[in-house]
Amino acid sequence: MDIENSSVSYFRIAMAKSVNIPGTRISQGAYSAFVPAPLPPALEWTPRLIGVLSDADRLIGRLAGEGGRLPNPHVLMRPFVRREAVLSSKIEGTQATLGELLAAEAGAVVERSPEDLREVGNYVVALEHGMSLLKKLSLSVRLIREVHGKLMEGVKGHQAIPGHFRKTQNWIGKPGSTLATATFIPPPPGEVEPCLGAWERFIHESNLPPLVTIALAHYQFEAIHPFLDGNGRVGRLLITLFLIERKILPTPVLYLSAFFEATRRDYYDGLRGVSDRGAWQDWLEYFLLGIARMSEDALNRATRINDLMAEWRTKLAGHSTNTPLRVLELLAANPFLTVTGAANHLKLAFTTIQRAIDRLEEHGIVRKVSDAKRNRVFCARELLEILEEPAHLKPPISVIESLKHLAGGKRVFQE
Repeated sequence: MDIENSSVSYFRIAMAKSVNIPGTRISQGAYSAFVPAPLPPALEWTPRLIGVLSDADRLIGRLAGEGGRLPNPHVLMRPFVRREAVLSSKIEGTQATLGELLAAEAGAVVERSPEDLREVGNYVVALEHGMSLLKKLSLSVRLIREVHGKLMEGVKGHQAIPGHFRKTQNWIGKPGSTLATATFIPPPPGEVEPCLGAWERFIHESNLPPLVTIALAHYQFEAIHPFLDGNGRVGRLLITLFLIERKILPTPVLYLSAFFEATRRDYYDGLRGVSDRGAWQDWLEYFLLGIARMSEDALNRATRINDLMAEWRTKLAGHSTNTPLRVLELLAANPFLTVTGAANHLKLAFTTIQRAIDRLEEHGIVRKVSDAKRNRVFCARELLEILEEPAHLKPPISVIESLKHLAGGKRVFQE
């Protein structure tokens, strides 16, 4: 069915929503594009869904409470943000590691391509910019464009114009696929802004539980795919920004990219399941399971970092000067450091910092990781290992099996 007027198409989709059809496929001649129905869909509040939501609410509440009482939660935010940047970018094919990003920020020379490091670094800038914007703007289409502008600024080899919605048709598929062979074709360009307008209204007006609201909103944004590039990363950034805006978390320490990366097939199957057959229950249960598992993981990781830092403070407590302790505190934000960088940050003499780092080396807290004669790089390896280790998914079985367990043996995903 060819539909020329976007307002007419959106009216028809809204009518379809009442029977929970996820959207409409609009013929574009050689292919059909999918236009998602406005949110929210009709949901069946099964005992299983209520149980998964309760679990997610409880664990993210625990993270907000206990995590906020940890020493220096704002300092811990920095490496957690960078961990998210690396994992979210990895889903899109960027290969930079967390260690490489942190080492480069500390002043080390790393072998990774500058383009990969820029893409990951842009993610950090985009998230921090989004958080700053939330002080004066609500989560909105305008904010999305600004975040995308920061994400894609200066990135080579991409067709997307930073901060601008697409004016041509895009598609999702295997490398080398075309519109004729794509696995998913988002709305035509003329439908993007009407879809986003409805998306924004839903976020502002939803009376659903907040975690359900953001689960639905994340799917919808990915289905709209409003940019030529960067949609996945912006969509994952929106989860964090939503949790901060709604004051569900005081600081951005919870990220789902680690969960999505560890369960990548389930992530894409969940998104496709909604578009293909309206499998909202499956998607919500998957997303909420991710919230629960990553809340546990974040609190466990933050607690271990703080315990390790406390152990190191005890080791350094007997020294006549507090400079080693001041240098130690820098490691909580970045386990890599250089003498020059620490001296500039603490506004102390180079030789004073060098002596302090020598004390840290003597206690096995840091070790030299570069052979440069000048501006040597040191790393707190134990701290880096906590940050880099894979996400802890409890129970340690596949997501589908996890949801089967929650369902009392009944299959949740269609495999």
